[in-house]
Amino acid sequence: MKSVITTAVASADAAGRFPSTSDLESVQGSIQRATARLEAAEKLAGNLDAVAKEAYDACIKKYPYLNEAGQANSTNTFKEKCLRDIKHYLRLVNYCLVVGGTGPLDEWGIAGQREVYRALGLPTAPYVEALSFARNRGCAPRDMSAQALTEYNALLDYVINSLS
Repeated sequence: MKSVITTAVASADAAGRFPSTSDLESVQGSIQRATARLEAAEKLAGNLDAVAKEAYDACIKKYPYLNEAGQANSTNTFKEKCLRDIKHYLRLVNYCLVVGGTGPLDEWGIAGQREVYRALGLPTAPYVEALSFARNRGCAPRDMSAQALTEYNALLDYVINSLS
């Protein structure tokens, strides 16, 4: 699993050297942000179902045509799968907050996603809308500290950019 630490060590190994000062500063910065990341992870874990449902509802509000017959959200099964996918992305964001890197998203959420959505005929814009809603919904200090919200939002931006 990729994290800042494993990435820094792997880069140094690949170059046949010990980790540089820059590598170590990167690791140190990640460790210093760990408290904020863990706070964000805890808050997200405690509210994941509610955040996902609100994000799903916002997505359907913006794209109501998806509920029409033959569209990507036209049956209860499709609706459940859409909500499941949003929860999946949020769980991966949560995992990334804990490990301090984008590895879980890269490996389990982003790799091949465009090909899968294209093959299934699923639009990505609704997912972008749902995750953007989740990103914009967060408020410091109501939901979490400003630094925790920054860590959370950075990962949501990462996913949103991969879907865009």
